[in-house]
Amino acid sequence: MAEKANLKITGMSCAACATKIEKGLKSLDGVLDANVNLAIEKATVIYDPDKINICDMEKKIEDIGYGVIKDKVELALMGMSCASCAAKIEKTLKNLPGVSNASVNFATETATVEYDSNEIDKEKMIKAIKDIGYDAKEKTGVGIDTEKEIKEREINTLRKLVIYSAILTVPLVLSMFLVMFKVPGGILENPWLQVFLSSPVQFIVGLRYYKGAWNNLKNMTANMDTLVAMGTSAAYFYSLYNVFTKPSHEIHNYLYFEASAVIITLVTLGKLLEATAKGKTSEAIKNLMGLQAKTARVIRDGQELDIPIEEVKVGDIVVVRPGEKIPVDGKIVEGSSTIDESMITGESIPVEKGVGDEVIGATINKTGTFKFEATKVGKDTVLSQIIKMVEDAQGSKAPIQQIADKISGIFVPTVMGIAATTFLIWYFGYGDFNAGIINAVSVLVIACPCALGLAVPTSVMVGTGKGAENGILIKGGEHLQRAGKITTIVLDKTGTITKGEPEVTDIEAFGNFTEEEILKIAGIAEKNSEHPLGQAIVNKAKEKFKILEDHEKFEAIPGYGICIMINEKEFYIGNRRLMDKQNIDVTSIEDKVTELESQGKTAMILASRDSVYGIIAVADRKS
Repeated sequence: MAEKANLKITGMSCAACATKIEKGLKSLDGVLDANVNLAIEKATVIYDPDKINICDMEKKIEDIGYGVIKDKVELALMGMSCASCAAKIEKTLKNLPGVSNASVNFATETATVEYDSNEIDKEKMIKAIKDIGYDAKEKTGVGIDTEKEIKEREINTLRKLVIYSAILTVPLVLSMFLVMFKVPGGILENPWLQVFLSSPVQFIVGLRYYKGAWNNLKNMTANMDTLVAMGTSAAYFYSLYNVFTKPSHEIHNYLYFEASAVIITLVTLGKLLEATAKGKTSEAIKNLMGLQAKTARVIRDGQELDIPIEEVKVGDIVVVRPGEKIPVDGKIVEGSSTIDESMITGESIPVEKGVGDEVIGATINKTGTFKFEATKVGKDTVLSQIIKMVEDAQGSKAPIQQIADKISGIFVPTVMGIAATTFLIWYFGYGDFNAGIINAVSVLVIACPCALGLAVPTSVMVGTGKGAENGILIKGGEHLQRAGKITTIVLDKTGTITKGEPEVTDIEAFGNFTEEEILKIAGIAEKNSEHPLGQAIVNKAKEKFKILEDHEKFEAIPGYGICIMINEKEFYIGNRRLMDKQNIDVTSIEDKVTELESQGKTAMILASRDSVYGIIAVADRKS
């Protein structure tokens, strides 16, 4: 059966890089499909695990000249007595499938493991350590976020390179302008000073482009690094040649050190801006992950224990108190409550839950304390599936991107051909070698394919990310592209377009009761209620009456309503099921209740054992 793997890639600089990695992965036996997204620097691979494993894919990516970010975890070890224990644990960890590197420090009793979360998880590592006679647990509070750490390091490095490069380039640019306007430049015109200033920019700041070009040359391909390396090298070495061959009185007409330095500085600045933008691509995912509870209260060996959510296992009995987030998915085994599931369903009104009902992780418990059995944990929970869907959507390709990918595949060789043609025309057609070099360099560096490769995936990433932040889940780039042709939107959930704050919309009085009396009785009844519908009635009653008396008796009937006593008279407020349960005849108002409910309102009936007095309807109004 085919499986899917997501690999985080480093070192890509343009669309040609993404295309090259994609082709390399597809060439592997056992890889059924591969999709590389430049904007989020991720490869999604469908493969046959019987023919190939993830380590083989990672090796292929590294052979092409790029890097793969691996997950990292620190484990606190217990039970070691000497250095041979550390060596034994290290060997065991390294032999696990999916672990690329492991280092055990006997002195600090810590294991640092680099691994692929597609193949192995932390629990399997801990189990392997326990199987050989030791114990381990994840170091909490360490907060190793490998991907974030690498991106921040890259941004800081690029920022330093841009500043360093700009400081050295400014005098070269100033010299160029002084020569242009025939103003004496003094020492700035000295060719050896220009060599001194431009060389660090060319070979230190520009080293990344030479490395990229070399990796491409080894694989007989070309990308943006190739264009930058060729263009700036042509300008730099042509200028250096002129330093040794041209007479001093006219040499300033043949120096183009500022061209190569400015190109490298601007391209590196573009890389900094690109890296900064990429660093923000995962904000939507992080916001969704922030919805999860951090800990869970489980019952083990008859004791309540607060443990990290990662340690909750299927079958654990979890205790949830009022106001707490439900840590994982499960089924209630004891107690009842109302639960705010708006983050999943869009419905603002909490749902009544009792024994046997399912609960969803990250939703909020409103009123009661209950116990539930964990049925789905980790990657299997509803929220984790939503997060995965958003990740997959951000990494998917829109149909229009296929066109961009085809163009980018032939773009760099075409540009190199045009640059060569430009030089030949100027040199052989006009006999101007100087102009030929400069114009060829201009073609090489101005035709960077970054925008071509980044435009569509960045649009998909931003579109799906913003959608997720606003509660709209878009399944992929194809659906996002199709959304541009939408003319009509049909919404099946009232919570999608409502305020999220229920309000009293209708009050119907029967018999000798007035609407004000119905509202006052209901307000007294719901005075201490925490339920949003009850709070809506109380808020409305407080607008009419300054003081709401206390009731003499109060009884909550979960799933039905409440029973109260005011001035020694008993009243019931609730749904039709409550009336049926108390044998109260509501036939005369059945049509009115149905009419209100058909309008999306919650109709609550006020009655005593011998008579129906009124209806109060509550609804969540459109925002």
